[in-house]
Amino acid sequence: QVQLQESGPGLVKPSQTLSLTCSVSGGSITTNFYYWSWIRQSPGKGLEWMGAIAYSGNTYYSPALKSRTSISRDTSKNQFTLTLGSVAPEDTAVYYCARERFNEYDYWGQGTLVTVSS
Repeated sequence: QVQLQESGPGLVKPSQTLSLTCSVSGGSITTNFYYWSWIRQSPGKGLEWMGAIAYSGNTYYSPALKSRTSISRDTSKNQFTLTLGSVAPEDTAVYYCARERFNEYDYWGQGTLVTVSS
C-alpha cells in the first residue's frame, strides 16, 4: 500500500518562501512511469495542479505558477519537495501530494493546510 504524507509549516508570512515535503512509503518515487504531483485547493475553489516530478527526475509546472515554483526530490529518503516563492494570501490553501500514472491519480496524501498571513 502506497502512502503519501505532506509536511511543512502551517503558517507562512507574505513574500516568504513556502516549502512542503511529501514522504512516500510503500513504493519508490523512481519507479517507471509514475509522476509525483503537488495539487492545492484554495478556500471555495477547485483543485489546482501546481506541478510534478517524474520517475526520471524531469519536472513539469503549471504555467501560472512556473515562475515561483520548484519541485525537487531526495531519492535516498523517497521524498519530493515543493518550493513556492513570494507567497501571498491567495496562496492560502490545502496542499496535497499525489501519485499519477496514465493521467490517473491513485494515491493522495491527506493534505496540509497552509495559511499565508502576517
